[in-house]
Amino acid sequence: MSAKESIPQDQAPWHWQPLTTSFRQPRNAFSLAISLAIAVATIFAVFSTSIWTLADSFAKRAILSRCAALKAAPGPPEGFYSREESDRFEPGTNATLIRNCLLFTGKDNGTDVIRGDILLDKGIIKGLGKISGRVIDNTPNLTIINANGAWVTPGLVDLHTHLGVLSVPILAGAVDLNSAKGPIAPWLRSIDGLNTHDEGYQLAIAGGVTSVQVLPGSMNAIGGQAFMVKLRKPSDRSASSMLLEPPYSLTLPSDGSESYTPFRWRHMKQACGENLRGYGNRMDTMWSFRVAYTEAMKIKLSQDDYCAKAEEGLWDSLSGPFPEDVRWEMLVDVLRGKVKISSHCYEVVDLDAMVRLSNEFQFSIASFHHASEAYLVPNLLKRMWGGVPSVAIVATNHRYKREAFRGSEFAPRSDHPEINSRHLIYEAQQAHYFGLPPHLALAAVTSTPAGAAGLSHRIGILEEGFDADVVLWDSHPLQLGATPVKVWIDGVLQIPVPSKTDEENHVEVGKGKDGDQWQQVPDTPNWDKEREKTILWDGLPPLEGKQTENKIVFTNVKEVWKRSGDGGIEQAFSAQLSLERPNESELGAVVVEKGRITCIGRNCAHAQEDFIKMDLHGGSISPGLMTFGSPLGFEEIASEPSTGDGETYDAFRSNVPKVLDDVGGVVRAMDALMFGTRNALTAYRSGVTLATSSLAKPIYLYGPDAHIISGLSVAFRTGSAHVMQRGAIIQDVTALHVIAGLRRLLYGWESNDHETGAWFKKAAEGIIPLVIEVDSLDIMANLLILKNDVEDKIGSRMRMVFSGAMEAHLLAEEISDADVGVILIPSRSFPMVWDQRRMAWEARNTRFDAALESNGRISEQQSYALVTKNLEDLLGIRGIDEETSDLVAFDGGSMFDLSSKAVGVILPSRGVVDLF
Repeated sequence: MSAKESIPQDQAPWHWQPLTTSFRQPRNAFSLAISLAIAVATIFAVFSTSIWTLADSFAKRAILSRCAALKAAPGPPEGFYSREESDRFEPGTNATLIRNCLLFTGKDNGTDVIRGDILLDKGIIKGLGKISGRVIDNTPNLTIINANGAWVTPGLVDLHTHLGVLSVPILAGAVDLNSAKGPIAPWLRSIDGLNTHDEGYQLAIAGGVTSVQVLPGSMNAIGGQAFMVKLRKPSDRSASSMLLEPPYSLTLPSDGSESYTPFRWRHMKQACGENLRGYGNRMDTMWSFRVAYTEAMKIKLSQDDYCAKAEEGLWDSLSGPFPEDVRWEMLVDVLRGKVKISSHCYEVVDLDAMVRLSNEFQFSIASFHHASEAYLVPNLLKRMWGGVPSVAIVATNHRYKREAFRGSEFAPRSDHPEINSRHLIYEAQQAHYFGLPPHLALAAVTSTPAGAAGLSHRIGILEEGFDADVVLWDSHPLQLGATPVKVWIDGVLQIPVPSKTDEENHVEVGKGKDGDQWQQVPDTPNWDKEREKTILWDGLPPLEGKQTENKIVFTNVKEVWKRSGDGGIEQAFSAQLSLERPNESELGAVVVEKGRITCIGRNCAHAQEDFIKMDLHGGSISPGLMTFGSPLGFEEIASEPSTGDGETYDAFRSNVPKVLDDVGGVVRAMDALMFGTRNALTAYRSGVTLATSSLAKPIYLYGPDAHIISGLSVAFRTGSAHVMQRGAIIQDVTALHVIAGLRRLLYGWESNDHETGAWFKKAAEGIIPLVIEVDSLDIMANLLILKNDVEDKIGSRMRMVFSGAMEAHLLAEEISDADVGVILIPSRSFPMVWDQRRMAWEARNTRFDAALESNGRISEQQSYALVTKNLEDLLGIRGIDEETSDLVAFDGGSMFDLSSKAVGVILPSRGVVDLF
């Protein structure tokens, strides 16, 4: 259907309500001229008198000015780069000189690095590299900081967040994400729901994020207008003052200080795919788009015709005011190329539909978000009208719903709060690990998103005249655990957080990172083989290892860690410096026969010529890791119920069926185990060979749908083919999982003849651990009292464990005195809900989580124990020792190094080795 064709009202998927033109208060000479022109035209239309017999030439100039503005290209005003002061400058802010730093400028696609100084003053960057002494001497109120050779980057830019419109902790009164009023809503504005008290702002700044795009949700085809926001709280504390270059279509009070610009970019959110099911299927979605853009096209063509007559001097042929409709003015600007669209689309079918839509109505899309399958169709994206869009994706968070099932790590944004903006740099680190060159990985969270938002003239880059948004890091930003030491926004220091009570800040940043290696770009593995295989298999390559019973010798091994007789972790081999070549280490070898190590050291390799040989290139062999806290093994796709085991009975919501003959409906997770899921196998291929899983649903995700009694967890091997395979089940019952203390059951008042009574009795007696999902300080305190009461009553020693435990640090001494274990979930805490507000995992990333949490502060042995022995002890898992422990071979480094990847798993329980 042509864009010019009219669509009958009764054929539209919703009903259009007519809306008259609104008049706004003028905010500058440009908008004043437009307002006057419209007002004059309206007056004359009312009195049915020729407009040009009463109006003066100023009215004509106003109309011509408005018509000229329709053709204006967005961009910074003339002289922007020579400005002496930022429009966001806070009077009274000291200037700052950061000396002796490595400056990643973000320029030249991220390849430009300068060693020198950087001067921040009046909210902008005044000098970079070698700064003359005269400039420094003439800068008053100057604070000087010595970076001692540390890295400085532009403030990070997050192109996809819901900060402020889905505030944390999440409370019903501050959820302003999606509209329930129809699939098309370009007239809505995220600024109207921007909560200035969102705790997520400060958390994001702590991670080095200084500017974000605040998007409406993805439940509408056109969710509304988005806005770029600086995260610093402005002096007037208003949401409007947080906006970065608000478009002139947004009427803001004027203080007379803003300068006229030809045009500022506008931003809008579109979506397609599964999230729009509330308004029909994919065909309905695309029809909604076409109806809306057809309406906008009619207005655009009317405006063009109106302006053509005015520009030709045909004033008497004009009838009525300038044609516009406040409902569709945003889409008219889209058609005029003045809007940066962020489009939420995952699959090829949706990406293809959006490319066709863009060509039909001739508008461009700035960026696709989520876009799990974009890597499969690069040539399709090249056909986008107006040029190739950016693609904003997460590094490894895939398969949580069907349209994300083919997502690949070989293909960053945060999607705050789904993935905390504070860890945006972690997305870049993972992208670098999986093959993105370091300059592009850093550009992906600085200059690239700034360009996609149309703001590369002031943010995302370190250059004279740009905004003074700067981050000083404790290590190279791509090193795991890299942490901002200081963060400035508009030249105003944000991190460390200024004290409101004059108390000293005791937060230590950078401890244990004194060596030069922390300032180097981390080496990463080669993933070419995996990348090619992923494309070949259309995003779903086989993940099973190549199993062999043959004898294998691993050569060039730098270190070996293994289990001791009691299940502890000990180092069995470490390369020594060569006496003949002092700068090199004498690497060793490890021989494996029938899944068991038979030789470790420097004298193993030469006598095994008939063995399969695998060069680890200075890699390591260490125990397989354990994951806990995810639903690993119980579902393939979280949002598709048919791929899981279904719902269990909740005794606190309804009576458990009599056929189960158990009042609490205690179930065993082992009975629901699924092997061979892609999440389990990706974890296995990453060195996570063991998992302890329960049917518990986290309160912070499921709220009232979380079960009070979640049943009995199971420990299993993630790489096993099925439950009957030898060694697949490590322990069929590990712990009892609940989200409340349940005093009556622990006192033994329920019959032991049934599952509920029997297992709660064992938990009370300390036979099995009682794992309680809890975050609140107050609830944990009451649980400690309950534990003491139960122990006094029955004379036992309970093995209580707090899972989640966001606020445990506030009760650390009491928890320690009570001998209660703590498992922090997620490992990088975030106040998603109220009970987590006082806070101090994908399974595959367990080894990176351990490295991040250690962050140079604990020994390597302690890091291994965090994700092996410690978890086993807390969860009551027995029998993992020197004879039964899985061992993982890493090529290129240790388990905790970004330079390494798992290439094989040694399985003594089955007498085989899986090679990847």
